[in-house]
Amino acid sequence: MDFSFWVNILALLFSFFVIGAVLGAAFSKPIREKIIEVLHLRQLLLLKSLLLLKSPRNPILKPGTSPWTAEAVMNPAAVVIDNRTHLLYRAIGMDGVSRLGYASSADGIVFDKRLPTPAYVARNPRHLSMHLRRYSPVMYPSGGSWGGCEDPRMVMIDDRAYVTFNMFDGWDFIRVAAISISKEDFVKERFSKWDGPHILSKPGQVQKNWVLFPEKIAGKFAVLHSIAPKVEIAYRDSLEAVGTTESFIESWVGARNDLPARENGWDSFIRSAGPPPVRTDRGWLLFYHAISERDPGRYQLGAMLLDLVEPTKVLYRAAAPVLSPNEQYENHGKPGIVYACGAVVRHGELFVYYGGADKVVCVATTPLNDFLDALIKGSQPALADVVSAQTT
Repeated sequence: MDFSFWVNILALLFSFFVIGAVLGAAFSKPIREKIIEVLHLRQLLLLKSLLLLKSPRNPILKPGTSPWTAEAVMNPAAVVIDNRTHLLYRAIGMDGVSRLGYASSADGIVFDKRLPTPAYVARNPRHLSMHLRRYSPVMYPSGGSWGGCEDPRMVMIDDRAYVTFNMFDGWDFIRVAAISISKEDFVKERFSKWDGPHILSKPGQVQKNWVLFPEKIAGKFAVLHSIAPKVEIAYRDSLEAVGTTESFIESWVGARNDLPARENGWDSFIRSAGPPPVRTDRGWLLFYHAISERDPGRYQLGAMLLDLVEPTKVLYRAAAPVLSPNEQYENHGKPGIVYACGAVVRHGELFVYYGGADKVVCVATTPLNDFLDALIKGSQPALADVVSAQTT
């Protein structure tokens, strides 16, 4: 059961009892009771609308019979092209190497096409020749993998698919890289045509989980590379030129666990961005992973809206987690993990794709406009405001 969610509900209900006492002096009993009833119902509906509804078909992808998918499939990137949802998911093989697999769906739920070979494989992991390694969640807590390409995020910009991922080759080498491919080659599954990898993060730094905005901002690629201790975005003319004619992106360095616990919210320790931001008419919808100080054993998903013009500015932040690991398939493996890397909108419905328990691929949905209404009307103080208060 999601403890923090019910704490928020009880707190909200208590607040309305206080409001009821104040209204008592001004209204008759029938009118007073009607007002409180409407307020209670409204707030409960807001909280319900903030929850992503998990598909009854979950998990929608499971480990396969091929050696390269035998241990886990998880953390999928997603785009919609020609009314079909395309996933690039992280697959972990018996050898402990992470590779990217491909699957697609006509409805976003049933993935009837899944390639039997990887869509992308990292080049020559340096440890492979040193000694034999294997899948081990105990030795390698990052999903059980000791190397390869992890946790992809994907966007379409100018008829080209761009994928950022964690290039992991031992704990002393974790950098963010990008690959790209034309829309035509991607749809026709010509995955030998990838350009890259191009490393975006600075040498000597351990960096993970950067995402691209799905469109250029002021004519430049926008890379969201940190949301804690503050939202940071880097702009580059060309991802291919990073590290050559354009500088590496320098981000905040350190362990997010070492940051002070945030107050006045469930998201005590913010870890990273989830999927790339989703453009809406009310702002950039950004999901993020966080841990509650009261529930430290579980990753949960939060949501915020960023300003469309100044996307480092947080407009609204959901008062409660929007996705929590309460199902068996989110705990059978590495317990207490929901980890989202893809989000798309189809016919007004928001689809969020995530990994469960570092083992399987899942999806959760909600009507986009209802979700935005609930986020805005029931929001907590903006993330940036809380961070500023803690650091001053």
